[in-house]
Amino acid sequence: MPGFCTAIIGATGAVGAELIRIIQEREFPVSDLRLFASERSQGKLLEFRGGKHAARALSASELKGVEVVFISAGGAVSKEYAPVLAQQGALVVDNSSAFRGDQSVPLVIPEINGHEVVGRRGIVANPNCSTIQLVLAVEPVHRIWGLERLVVATYQSVSGTGGRAMQELRAQSMAYLEGRPLEKSVYPVEIGFNLFPHIGEFGEDGLHVEERKIVQETRRFLRDESLSVTVTAVRVPVFRSHSEAVVVTTRKKTSAREVADALRSLPGICLMEGPDAHSYATPAFAEGRDEVFVGRVRDTHPEGHGISMWVVADNLRKGAALNAVQIAEHAMGLV
Repeated sequence: MPGFCTAIIGATGAVGAELIRIIQEREFPVSDLRLFASERSQGKLLEFRGGKHAARALSASELKGVEVVFISAGGAVSKEYAPVLAQQGALVVDNSSAFRGDQSVPLVIPEINGHEVVGRRGIVANPNCSTIQLVLAVEPVHRIWGLERLVVATYQSVSGTGGRAMQELRAQSMAYLEGRPLEKSVYPVEIGFNLFPHIGEFGEDGLHVEERKIVQETRRFLRDESLSVTVTAVRVPVFRSHSEAVVVTTRKKTSAREVADALRSLPGICLMEGPDAHSYATPAFAEGRDEVFVGRVRDTHPEGHGISMWVVADNLRKGAALNAVQIAEHAMGLV
C-alpha cells in the first residue's frame, strides 16, 4: 500500500510521542514523516521504524505536500496552521479544543461516528480525552434506553497537562517523602499527594474549562443539547490514565445486567466483570492499553431508571493519539 506524507506538530510532547508509537504499532502507511516541535525541542532525535528523525521548526513551507497532519501543540498553533493545511487538501486531525465547537468541523470517535469522515480531507476535531471514554461508555445506553440525566466525576492524571506536569508530580512526590517543601510551577496548588477540582479557568457559571468541554462535547455526541449533564473534574496525583465515576438516569427502565449485555461486545470497550478486584480497572492497569474499561456496572435507581459505572482509559492513547490515528484510518480509507 502506498504511504502518505505525514506530519506531527508537537511531536516531542506526551501525545506526540504516543502518536509516533501508535502509527508504528498499527502500521499506518507513511511515505515521509515530518516531525515538528517547539523552539526548545528542535533538533531532538526521535525514533521511527528503525530510523532517527530530527524535530524541526514549524513553518508553512515545511508543510507543503503533506497529506495527513496530526496537531497536538495547543489551540493557537491549530488556529494558525489547520486552515492553511486544509486549504492545501490535507487531512488535519486536531487534538486541541480550537475547532470542537465548530459545527462545520466533525467531532469524531470512530467507534461511534467514524462514517462521518470517510474520504474526508480538511479539519477533523479529536474530542477531549475525558469525553471520549465517557461517550463510548454511555452512548449505547442513550441509544437503547435514552438518557434523562448524566452525573460524572472525573479523576484525571497529570499527563493530560503534559510532560512538565508529570515532572512536577515526580519532583513533588520525592520532596514530600523526603520532608522537603513542595515547589509548584505548573498547577495552582501542589499535586504531589494532593488533588484539586480545578482544570482550567473558572467561568461565571462555576464550571472550569474541563468541565465545560465535557458537558458541551457529550451533548453534541448524544445529539441532545438539553440533556442534563453535571460534571466535577478533578486532577489527581496519577501519572497516566483517567478514571470516571458515572451515574446515568434513563428514560426507559433498564438494569445493570441489561446494560452490561449491551456493552459487552462493543468495539473499543472492555467490560470488567467478576467479584471484587476483577470488577474494575485502575489507572495503572489501563496504562499503555487501547480499550476503555467499564466496570462496577450496578443498579442505582429504585425504580429501574438508572445505573452507575466506573470507566478508565489511558488518556494518551484512546483519549488522544489512538483516537486521532483511528480518525485518519477512516478518512484515508484504511478500514
